[in-house]
Amino acid sequence: MTQSARGRPTMKDVAEAAGVALKTVSRVVNDEPGVTPATAERVSAAIERLGYRPNESARVLRRGSTSSIGLVIEDVADPFYSVFGRAVEEVALRHGSLVLSGSSGEDPLRERELILTFCSRRVDGLIIVPSGTDHDYLRPELDAGIAAVFADRPGGPGTAPYGTAYGTTPGPGSAPGHDPGSGPGHDVPGVSGGAVSCDTVLCDNAGGAYAGVSHLIRHGHRRVAFVGDRASIFTSGERLRGYRRALEEAGLPFEESLVSTGPAEEAGAALTRMLSGGDPPTAVFTGNSRITVAVLRAGHRQALVGFDDFELADLLVPGVTVVAQDPAGLGRTSAELLFRRLSGDRGAPERIELPTRLIPRGSGELPP
Repeated sequence: MTQSARGRPTMKDVAEAAGVALKTVSRVVNDEPGVTPATAERVSAAIERLGYRPNESARVLRRGSTSSIGLVIEDVADPFYSVFGRAVEEVALRHGSLVLSGSSGEDPLRERELILTFCSRRVDGLIIVPSGTDHDYLRPELDAGIAAVFADRPGGPGTAPYGTAYGTTPGPGSAPGHDPGSGPGHDVPGVSGGAVSCDTVLCDNAGGAYAGVSHLIRHGHRRVAFVGDRASIFTSGERLRGYRRALEEAGLPFEESLVSTGPAEEAGAALTRMLSGGDPPTAVFTGNSRITVAVLRAGHRQALVGFDDFELADLLVPGVTVVAQDPAGLGRTSAELLFRRLSGDRGAPERIELPTRLIPRGSGELPP
């Protein structure tokens, strides 16, 4: 029976084609010593000619590593997570590792299903953007030696309360108005007895929102609306916290009627309702780029600062003032931390908070 009739070429087929022993092929494939350059070249030519590919399953059994990591994000179609995922891939490539990725769609059951599927495929580590708040199911995997990093949001249970930090590695800075006693530079235990203990990489959501709302207040606005994502999402809750703090420090009241949280599809209608009231807001702070776009599509053109930069924001008239995160930095930092763990770092779990920056372009500088 010919090789093509048997299906995929085997190491034995390569040995026959190159006229060498099976062990010689194994040494070439595994880059082991003991083979002359001429013989190695002959074996490589046979491998190329036959289209032989090593059996990775067998390699995994020998090495105990799959050279792969699992990445679970909210939505692969979201531009933020596209940039984030690309940065993870670039770091993984430098480490000779493959990235298996999937979208949770903000469904905790889907998140768990994806993670456990990746674990069943014996990935070496995980980077998780959590949609749920209970990650106790990860305990057996962590105990078995899989490394994990939570990114963009903390995992649970037993993670540090919102606004606290643990570990010893702060981000390189933070936006103006970052809460004293919370975030970089303040080491607060974030993992209690029996809790899931993983590294976490976040952006300064509260500090960024504080900076954006304070910017509107400095330009004369006293009634600033907040239109954000679902309040149950960690990042949305943190941005609302920063909004409230900016109002408080400016001596302005917090009014429930000026706050709306929910899906981006409802953002335009929510702001329309606020503007139709007897004492409408003169400015709005939007909680993410999808909500900013929804508000603009609804025709609203009052003073606006949005959290997250987005494509073409600088080409609108006026340009959209934003609080910009660094999704590439978030992905790169998360992946570098993961591979540091895979290289043997057994230090205490770290919580790293990356800074945001305010980019004035015109919409946030409009007067009341």
